Amino acid sequence: MKHRRLFVALTFASSLLVATANAGQLTRDNGALVGDNQNSQTAGAEGPVLLQDVHLIQKLQRFDRERIPERVVHARGAGAYGVFTASETLTDISQATLFTAGKQTPVFVRFSSVVHGNHSPETLRDPRGFATKFYTEQGNWDLVGNNFPTFFIRDAIKFPDMVHAFKPDPDKNYGTNRTLFDFFQHVPEATRTLTLLFSNEGTPASYREMDGSSVHAYKLVNADGQYRYVKFSWKSQQGVRNHDPRQAQTVQGQDFNHMSRDLLTAIDAGNFPRWDLYLQVLEAEQLAKFDFDPLDATKIWPEELIPSRRIGSMELNRNPANIFQETEQVAMAPGNLIPGIEPSEDRLLQGRLFSYADTQMYRLGANHQQLPINRAKAEVNSNNQDGAMNSGARVGEVNYEPSTLQPRPQAASARYSNLPLDGMTQQRRIAREQNFRQAGELYRSFDRKKQQDLVQQLGSALGEADVAARQTMLSYFYKADAGYGEALTRVAKGDVSQVRALAQALVD
Repeated sequence: MKHRRLFVALTFASSLLVATANAGQLTRDNGALVGDNQNSQTAGAEGPVLLQDVHLIQKLQRFDRERIPERVVHARGAGAYGVFTASETLTDISQATLFTAGKQTPVFVRFSSVVHGNHSPETLRDPRGFATKFYTEQGNWDLVGNNFPTFFIRDAIKFPDMVHAFKPDPDKNYGTNRTLFDFFQHVPEATRTLTLLFSNEGTPASYREMDGSSVHAYKLVNADGQYRYVKFSWKSQQGVRNHDPRQAQTVQGQDFNHMSRDLLTAIDAGNFPRWDLYLQVLEAEQLAKFDFDPLDATKIWPEELIPSRRIGSMELNRNPANIFQETEQVAMAPGNLIPGIEPSEDRLLQGRLFSYADTQMYRLGANHQQLPINRAKAEVNSNNQDGAMNSGARVGEVNYEPSTLQPRPQAASARYSNLPLDGMTQQRRIAREQNFRQAGELYRSFDRKKQQDLVQQLGSALGEADVAARQTMLSYFYKADAGYGEALTRVAKGDVSQVRALAQALVD
């Protein structure tokens, strides 16, 4: 035993020596050696600290600036590196070369909660972000989605209002269901996604056991300029597992970092999580044939009408070495597209194309795409210049285009597809809303236990709303499914006869 203890002690001491030898001498940010990192320079033994102690000043300056603005949404996240392997060649519908059978593309994935802050418990009820950056040979493509296949609103003009309603009330610094449902009583298209949020889907057990969705429709464009509308979805090979309300409470009392910890420890242990990527395809002329608008982000594309097919798989196999430099500074934006992939006319997506890139520019600066985590593997050859933290290598006298001195030709194959348009500008609702039917179908797809958990969670929350908002919200769920609405009304202590009357006046 004594020999074993001695061996352990020597091994530990040896590891300390190795660590000391490998760490290198301490320097300031300009590379100059630090003489004393324990004591500030003072005017004599009893005098004040000197301003000329540049090491002290630099340490305090850098510490004061360690925090960058927190993301307004998706603040808390966990990320990992991996590889996407295409299983199908899609040249008939897209000129994006990553969709070539057998081709491997490096990726970085950031999972996140949506509403809550950077250090919030990961047990809190919330949608989860599922954002993937593909480092393709044609440039970076960001597939920025959620674990829910639908969203709460259909028009980006309502996004700030929706987030404000979910966030803490400005006079309290905590959120209330009173203000939440005061907003959503005016947003009937949220009925399906609210059903998802208050079901057990709103409290996933782990990021590894969670599906993902593009939420929006995009366009795939082939070399002839022909386009089709598509939706992407990730299916977890680990299966899907969620916590019921009691399990979520138990986990929060034990480990409110459970989702980040699970992902990190699984990858460190070599238990690499995997997802399959599926694609749904819709011809342009099919858009008008549905009784809802297929470009409405509050709707799914029913599998029985638009079947999906597997086009590849992804494995996450390496954790970040520095969470701030990688997971926090990764800048995902739906506008990071490559030739062969374009946005659809989805009104919510159209706003996100601007908003996400703009918020990353606010958080990280104009040159955030030069950071290692965001830097494209493809050569960047633009005329963008200068700005804070510019580490680019633009040289020469020509920083404009066109130029005879230094031509930068454009690729005709990278032109946007042509969208036929008709009519005049407008500010109106979409024509085919159908706000409630898919919410009823979702409720009926749950087993009895999941229905009971949903009714208890959502009904209790609705009980905190003002009476008028409560009755209006209950009528939405009643319109989706009468049994669903009646069960919620009992828990929320609403007036079922009034709820029924309000629901009868609704048009779906």
